Amino acid sequence: MTNTTNPVIPYIEGDGIGPEIWQATKKVVDAAVHSAYQGTRKINWLEILAGEKAYNQTGTWLPDVTLEAIRKHKIAIKGPLTTPIGEGFRSLNVTLRQELDLYACVRPVRYFKGVPSPLKEPEKTDMTIFRENTEDVYAGIEFAKDSSEVHALLAFLTEKLSVTNVRFPETTALGIKPISQAGSQRLIAAALDYALEQGKTRVTLVHKGNIMKFTEGGFKNWGYDYIERNYSQAFTMNQFKQLSAKAGKEKAEAALAEAQAVGKIIVDDVIADNFLQQILLYPEKYQVVATTNLNGDYISDALAAQVGGIGIAPGANINYKTGHAIFEATHGTAPDIVGNGWANPCSLLLSATMLLDHLGWFEASQLIMQAIEQALENHLMTHDFAKMLKINALSTNAFTEQLVYFITK
Repeated sequence: MTNTTNPVIPYIEGDGIGPEIWQATKKVVDAAVHSAYQGTRKINWLEILAGEKAYNQTGTWLPDVTLEAIRKHKIAIKGPLTTPIGEGFRSLNVTLRQELDLYACVRPVRYFKGVPSPLKEPEKTDMTIFRENTEDVYAGIEFAKDSSEVHALLAFLTEKLSVTNVRFPETTALGIKPISQAGSQRLIAAALDYALEQGKTRVTLVHKGNIMKFTEGGFKNWGYDYIERNYSQAFTMNQFKQLSAKAGKEKAEAALAEAQAVGKIIVDDVIADNFLQQILLYPEKYQVVATTNLNGDYISDALAAQVGGIGIAPGANINYKTGHAIFEATHGTAPDIVGNGWANPCSLLLSATMLLDHLGWFEASQLIMQAIEQALENHLMTHDFAKMLKINALSTNAFTEQLVYFITK
């Protein structure tokens, strides 16, 4: 991106409620940028097509020109997309991430006062998830039961590799999940860099390495190895364990205390199922989390539920090496509420604040964040939250106007 004051930013409206929340987001972002910079900066929005609108206009769900526009302009923002059935796409969202190698799915999760939550103390939840975005089940290879491929793979496993633990070979489908050292380490490096930039003190690697020792366990081990070789600002619990075994627990604890005293980032790891328990019991213990693709899917949505639901969960898909990034609503298309004025634009709005931060336009980002905080704290909210609190709801348009008022007053 060459123009830092008047950038061209492609957008995809999205399907279902996508156009409603996009119009709300554009109005709020434009108001915040104008209020923050008084005309010295402006976003030039460029519509690109994907999903149903693309199919209706071009006959294809993801036109090549859409990918070309994102490659050219580096960043984009998008609403939710319908996944076409039987059209050769596993998912349009996944396809975008794979084609642009957007290897880090970044999901900040925090609580906004006033939002209904199932937790007694939802404000303790404040962390950022770095989910690997191109491997694991997103690159999964699978073959159907009774297919020739499954028969061939089963034969190879049993005859060449002496595998004996396929319990029901006659009725088994098979899947392979690739997890690489290179893919794991670039994701974990992004999490460490973010923690350093944001002044965080803890990074946690979440995995299922107690069972899957070479894929999930590899993620953990490769992560520790990379951090210990490249980040003098970090102290890992792997180093703690090694020092404890070599010099005794007392010296290891002294080294940990010293690392904490000088402000080093403490890096630990947690088994995925235990982590899902820990974020309910002690969410305040965690700040930045790096994890594999499938674990990250579960964790991101579970954390969103703790602070009010996926309707207020932002997300970005980023390649920190090339600079390409797509900021997106993390929820679905919600076709059942299209046109009712019930859509909550907060997921896309908060993703837009991430986009503004990515540009370095922190003043505009803060204006939006403060407006959302003010609205929600005063129970000025859309149907989803208002229904849970049994209060009157604002329509999508009325909520948008309220945010613009708070930004410009």
